Amino acid sequence: MTSQSEERSGLSSPRSKITPERERELYEATLDLLREGGYEALTMEGVAARTRCGKSTLYRQWGSKPQLVAAALRAQRCVRFSGIDTGSLAGDLREAARAGAERGDRDSLLVQALAHAVLQDEDLQQALREALINPELGMVDSMLDRAEERGEIPAGHPAREFVAAQIFGVLRVRPVLEGRRPHPAEDTAYLQRFVDICILPALGLEAPAEAAAAGGE
Repeated sequence: MTSQSEERSGLSSPRSKITPERERELYEATLDLLREGGYEALTMEGVAARTRCGKSTLYRQWGSKPQLVAAALRAQRCVRFSGIDTGSLAGDLREAARAGAERGDRDSLLVQALAHAVLQDEDLQQALREALINPELGMVDSMLDRAEERGEIPAGHPAREFVAAQIFGVLRVRPVLEGRRPHPAEDTAYLQRFVDICILPALGLEAPAEAAAAGGE
């Protein structure tokens, strides 16, 4: 008889061979269903139907819904912030605001869908952090490290620890406060103004002249 721990770890039977392309398709369908209906409504049956895959194949490969979702999250690890280096902290943060707004709809829906589930499943929580949160935090830390090296801000500036929470907190909470879905173009402009008006002054910096001019139009 298969134990609950064995079933959860996916060790109850050998995994079948799934091509990388098919695996990506299954992961994308899982995340799309999460965004559409939330975690509670997501079922292995629903993923199987969406992808025309046998339910038994999903269970053999991943063992349970939480494991499938965790694997899908890790496979979709955020890469949108890689390569941002404009030469100034103001430019980097404004570019990060744009990149975050472009994916705000998809990422915010995932966070909202998993908000309750991650409190009860440590693996899901860790997968969400690896997929979305840690890349965002790492990106902001790298920007701030470079700013310190250039002498733009002093080492250990007291406002530093709040920068990532400000940018991504506003990005995720604003649609809820305003009762609407994220809108990339509008959210980009809003977040860049937020960077100029709230974050840069807290770090002792001024917004670039072209940004200030655009904000006054």
